[in-house]
Amino acid sequence: MILPSKHLSQDRALLTVGARILQHMEQPKTASSLWEEILRQDRRSSHLSLSYDGFVLTLDFLFMIRTIEMEEGILSRKVA
Repeated sequence: MILPSKHLSQDRALLTVGARILQHMEQPKTASSLWEEILRQDRRSSHLSLSYDGFVLTLDFLFMIRTIEMEEGILSRKVA
């Protein structure tokens, strides 16, 4: 689930989806505004549409590997 495999395409792997999400996080934003940006990008491009469950699971993964943080309802990239 984290990495692509024989049964999981690269577009669905958490690392790939996480990278796509991080591209949209130049500025801190709420989870709902981030979700809306991802949906807009999916409609304009050839990306497979991401489910909300997959989005939340990826946010959880990014939080667990300490790539993002949340403070007062605002998500932001963690500064190294």
